[in-house]
Amino acid sequence: MKYNIELQLKNKKESYAFGQVAAQANGAAWLKCGDTVILATVVIDETDFVDEDFLPLTVQYIEKSYAAGKFPGGFIKRETKPSDFETLTSRIVDRSLRPLFPKGFANPVQITIIVLSVDDEADLQVLALNAASAALYVSDIDIFNSVTAVRIGKIDGEIVVNPTLSQLENSSLDLYLAGSKEDMLMIEMQTLGSDEMEIVDIGMVDPLIDPGMGTSSIPVRLSNAMNEDELIEVLALAQVELAKANSAYENSFKPFASAPFDLQCKISETDVDMIEYVRDNHTDDLKRGINQMAKTERSTALRTIRKNIMKEKPEWDEHELKKAIEAVKRSMVRAQILDEKVRADGRGLREVRPIHIETNVLPSAHASALFTRGQTQALVVLTLGGAKDAQMFENLTDRGTQNEAFMVHYNFPGFSVGEPSPIGAPRRRELGHGNLAKRALEGACVRNGQTIRLVSEILESNGSSSMATVCGGYMALRAGDIEMADPIAGVAMGMVSEGERHAILTDIMGLEDHDGDLDFKVAGSKEGITAMQMDIKLGGIHLDVLKEALYQAKEARAHIIDIMMNSEENIELNEGTLPSTDLFHIDPSFIGDIIGQAGKTIREIIERFDVTIDIDKKKGSVKLTGKNREGLRGARDHIEGIISGSTPVEKVEYKVGDVVKGKVKKIVDFGAFIELPGGVDGLIHISKLSDSHISKVSDLLKEGDELMVEIVEFKGNKIGLGRAK
Repeated sequence: MKYNIELQLKNKKESYAFGQVAAQANGAAWLKCGDTVILATVVIDETDFVDEDFLPLTVQYIEKSYAAGKFPGGFIKRETKPSDFETLTSRIVDRSLRPLFPKGFANPVQITIIVLSVDDEADLQVLALNAASAALYVSDIDIFNSVTAVRIGKIDGEIVVNPTLSQLENSSLDLYLAGSKEDMLMIEMQTLGSDEMEIVDIGMVDPLIDPGMGTSSIPVRLSNAMNEDELIEVLALAQVELAKANSAYENSFKPFASAPFDLQCKISETDVDMIEYVRDNHTDDLKRGINQMAKTERSTALRTIRKNIMKEKPEWDEHELKKAIEAVKRSMVRAQILDEKVRADGRGLREVRPIHIETNVLPSAHASALFTRGQTQALVVLTLGGAKDAQMFENLTDRGTQNEAFMVHYNFPGFSVGEPSPIGAPRRRELGHGNLAKRALEGACVRNGQTIRLVSEILESNGSSSMATVCGGYMALRAGDIEMADPIAGVAMGMVSEGERHAILTDIMGLEDHDGDLDFKVAGSKEGITAMQMDIKLGGIHLDVLKEALYQAKEARAHIIDIMMNSEENIELNEGTLPSTDLFHIDPSFIGDIIGQAGKTIREIIERFDVTIDIDKKKGSVKLTGKNREGLRGARDHIEGIISGSTPVEKVEYKVGDVVKGKVKKIVDFGAFIELPGGVDGLIHISKLSDSHISKVSDLLKEGDELMVEIVEFKGNKIGLGRAK
């Protein structure tokens, strides 16, 4: 492949080839970065137009398994259903490129992005957008603005532009931005939680016996929420990087751009006479219709107004009248906000709708929360499991299978907005909203080795069900007794602007989302932001205005969190169904008593209380996991009874000549340490492993092997072993 363009960008090099492949597409770009190769194509149907008032753009991002030298997983060895990552990446590219198309563009457009080769460090979401934008830029569609992406991380306190995937693993920030030279078009942001070791006292160990055993280090979860001022600084830096990158792209791609064909946009002007008639004769009716809270009620009211006007003016076209009513309604909603500082439902600009929270409304579920804010209602249900319950997945850049142990699944049935639509597989929007809630909550969650699944069932929707999912998700986690680093809430913000005037709206409802200029979702703690999603155009919107909106969102989050904290005090756990985990420390000298001879005692505890037990013999930590809290408490009481002496135990006593089965715990040059029943360790010397000479212990044994050994001697507290005949 002969590359036409090579660009040295911030921390990476991209090479582009044009005109050498996919020649029958309207535009095509072959992008190489490292060992990653991506083909992006753009095709437009020049003869067809859609009648609906929306942009008929479809974006498909497709990963080929051969790109990483892999076979597709599953029974059928062929790429089939797109993965969640492919779907979310398609959505990101769509949201980033959609603002480039002019109003009235009605020709169906298909953008296809195929990953043909990949290396382990490739940021495929950034490269996918860059390739798609390049293909669109050189196509014969009359669009000559480039849009590119930049990812920003924060590693060891330092901001890093375009980090590698390895660097991102150690980052406390993952910020993906897409924009042109002038405008920032799309933002996806999350903070990545981390654990900080903290020294604590161990109350059950007497430090006078062993001062080193009187303290222990335990991990403390940090959400790494980012404050608003720091976020604005990072966005300003990103804006500079986007301007540099897009200038380089446009200057380099211009010679390869095709001559544009004559683009016809279907822009139909709304009938002025109809608008004036509606405004002069039906303003009061419209006000009453606007104040109908639910979408279905409002639609019914507007439809009634339209039918009444058609009786008055039967010669008018009803479709044109609908557009006129919509235009008057939009101007009334916006004018009321800007002039009177009052919204359609009577709220002030900063006011959050009434919130009602119930927890554990489902008795057989592990935990649940019913979060209602105005006319948006989310039922969020928690299920807890072990490591085997995690979702297995494999990204194209992964060297092996990974396990997703924190899942948020979001469902949006038609009845939530009064529509008679069937429930099917999750769509892009549902996957995107679930992913946003996951990013908001995961960094603050203390999992303790558990697998966590949250399912949000949207029962009613009139504005920001994704943020209701965040709030309900936090409450469900707490209703399941899951520890969180910070209380996390989310709120959807909006804006209405005319000229120099603007109004920031807190907790927008569906009407304000539809008729406003901005919709962005902010989730986090009282101190900072853990996740954010914006589809914005900063042309005419200064970063100071965005900062104002972020601080207004912070105020709203604090208000919502206070309500959630009051509700949290009244949580009653589903004791009978809730699995739980308990972690505590004991004097390591008692571990043998807890295990018992040949593991008899620990097996009895496991069977009697229906728990699993993990013991760290060196640190003296005991982790209990049970199907219900009663069993967990019973197991801990039993173990503490063994330590205090109130629970009799059968102690393991060995004498010379005993033959037992042991397990190889550690191999050393001179022999192997063998774990004996009862938690006791013995040493078998290399000379006693075989009748013949061996040069290395590993020639005969490996860690985990079981073998029969004989007690041959005691030297103080040490047990000498021999190979049983």
